[in-house]
Amino acid sequence: MKRFLVLFICICLSAGLLPMTAMAAPEWPSDVSIQADGGIVMDSDTGTVLYGKNMDQPYYPASITKILTALIVLERCDLNEMVTFSHDDVYNVEAGSSSAGIDEGDVLTVRDCLYALMLASANESANALACHISGSREAFAQLMNEKARSLGCTGSHFNNPSGLNDENHYTTAHDMALIARAAIQNPEFLTINGTRSYQLAPTKRTPEGGYVANHHKMLNKNEAVYYPGAFAGKTGYTSLAGNTLVTCARKNDMTLIAVVLNGHQSHYSDTKALFDFGFRNFQSLRTVDYETRYKSLENDMTIAGMTSGDSISLELDRGGRVVIPRDADFTDTQSTLTYDLDGSRPQTAVACIRYTYNDRPVGSVYLCSPGLEGSTVSLASQDAPGGSAGNAGSPSAASMDQTLAGAPHGQSAVPQDQSPTPQDQSPTPQDQSPAQGNQAPASEDQHPAQGNQPAVSGASPRQDITSKEGTAASIRIPANTLAILGIAFSLAVIIAIVAAVKIHVRRKEEEDLYLRRQRRLERLEDIGFSSTDFEKLVAQRRVSAPSLGEKGKKSRGRRRKRFFFR
Repeated sequence: MKRFLVLFICICLSAGLLPMTAMAAPEWPSDVSIQADGGIVMDSDTGTVLYGKNMDQPYYPASITKILTALIVLERCDLNEMVTFSHDDVYNVEAGSSSAGIDEGDVLTVRDCLYALMLASANESANALACHISGSREAFAQLMNEKARSLGCTGSHFNNPSGLNDENHYTTAHDMALIARAAIQNPEFLTINGTRSYQLAPTKRTPEGGYVANHHKMLNKNEAVYYPGAFAGKTGYTSLAGNTLVTCARKNDMTLIAVVLNGHQSHYSDTKALFDFGFRNFQSLRTVDYETRYKSLENDMTIAGMTSGDSISLELDRGGRVVIPRDADFTDTQSTLTYDLDGSRPQTAVACIRYTYNDRPVGSVYLCSPGLEGSTVSLASQDAPGGSAGNAGSPSAASMDQTLAGAPHGQSAVPQDQSPTPQDQSPTPQDQSPAQGNQAPASEDQHPAQGNQPAVSGASPRQDITSKEGTAASIRIPANTLAILGIAFSLAVIIAIVAAVKIHVRRKEEEDLYLRRQRRLERLEDIGFSSTDFEKLVAQRRVSAPSLGEKGKKSRGRRRKRFFFR
C-alpha cells in the first residue's frame, strides 16, 4: 500500500490538488538613491511608478512648466497661426531670464513660438502664446490647472505659462510625470522637443532669423551626460526651484519618464541613476501574450441575453501591458475586472482588466468586442460624471447584467486603467507654497543644465465594480469546482489502478496454483495414481498435519530450551 500512497501523492502534486506552500512574489526593487529633494521614475505605457522620492511633495517647477504650456497650445492652435508679441509679453519677465531674442511687435507662427519655447526656454514666447490663446496669462493659467486636473494631477497649481518664480506656482514630481506622459503622446510635441536646433523666422533683432538650440544635454550625443535612448524632456532653473529636469527614454520595450525637482547640480546624474534603475530591474510584458485567466470569457460571457459565442467576439486589446520586476512572473500579478472605463479606452472596449503586484498598480488591458465598432449607441454618456460603462445603455456595458463565469477570483486591489493615480498624494491648497522657500527670490527659468524626471501618470481613480451579488455586473466563479473534479478524477484513477493490480495478482496466483496442481497430477498418473487417489492423499495430509499454532509453540519451546542449557 505504500507504493499506492506514493503514487497518489505524486498524481495530486502533479495536478496541483494538494496544498503547497506558494513562493512569494519577489520584492519590489528599491536599490536607487538620488540627491535631489524630489524625484520619480515612471513607466509611460502603464503609468506604473517604479520609484519615487517625495514624489507628492510640492516644489517650484521652473521652466519644466513649459511642457504643459506647449501641450495646451498644440491642442488648441494650428501651427501656422500667427502670434504677435506685445510689450508685456516681451518685458514682463525677470531680468536675465531665458529668451529667444524676440522683440515687441514681432510676428511669428505658433510653430516658431513653440520651438523657441521648448528649445530656448523663451519666456517671452510663453507669454505670447498664452495671450494668443486666452487673452491673458491669468486666463491661460486657469486652462493649465484644468488640464492638469484632467490628467490626474492633485498636488499642483500653475500661475503662469513660463514657470518663473511665483509662490503660488508649484507642482510635484508625480504630477509632472503625468503631464510629460500626456505630452509625449502628441507627435508634434515629440518633433519639436526632440529637435537639436531650429532657425526662427526673421525678427527685428535678427533679420536673418535666429537659431535656437535644445538645452537638454542628455539628448545631445556630443555631451558627456548623453543617455542612449533619451528622446524628449525639458530643463528648468530658478533661484527658488533649483535645478529641475524632465527626461523621457526608451529601451527594451519600455518607455520611462524621470523627473527631478529641487536638484543640487545633480539633476543629470540623478536622472541617469533613475533610468539605470528602471531599465535594469523591470520588464514590460504585453498582456495578451501572457493572460490566461480570462480566456473562458469568450464562452461564458453573456451580453443582452446572448452568449459571446453566439454573435459577440471578445478579445484583449493588444496594446495592454504590465510592468513587473525582472525576476518576477506574470502569474505573480493579481487582476480585477471592471466596467468603469475612462475616456481613453478604445471605442470597442466593454471592460477593463486591471493588474496589481503586491497591491501596487502595474498596468491594465481592455477587453474589447470588435463587433461594437460603429455602434450607434452614444459612448459619450459613459464618460459623464457619475456614469460608467456598467450603467450605460449600450450592449457593451449596460447589458452585462449576467455573470462572467470565466472571470478569475476577485482581488481587492484594483489597478487603474493604464495610468495609476498617485497614492499618498493629498491636494495642496492653491495658496500653499512649496516647502523649500528659504532662497532669495529672483532668477528666472534659465538654461543652466537641468533635468526633469518623469512623474507618475494616471487619471483619478474611479470606483470599481466588484463581483458582489446583486450588482449589475456580477462576476462569479465556482472556485472549488475544478479542484473537486480534479480530486475525484484522481481518486477514481487511483482506485482503478489498485483494483487492476489486485486482480492481476489474484489471477497470477490462481494460474500458478493451477499449473502446480496439473504437474502433480501428471506425476501421480505416471506412477499409477488417479486424480481421486490424489485428492484422498491431500485430505489425509491435512488431517494429520499439526496446526500452525502448535508448530509455533513447539518451535518456540525448543528454542527456549536450547537457550536455557547454553
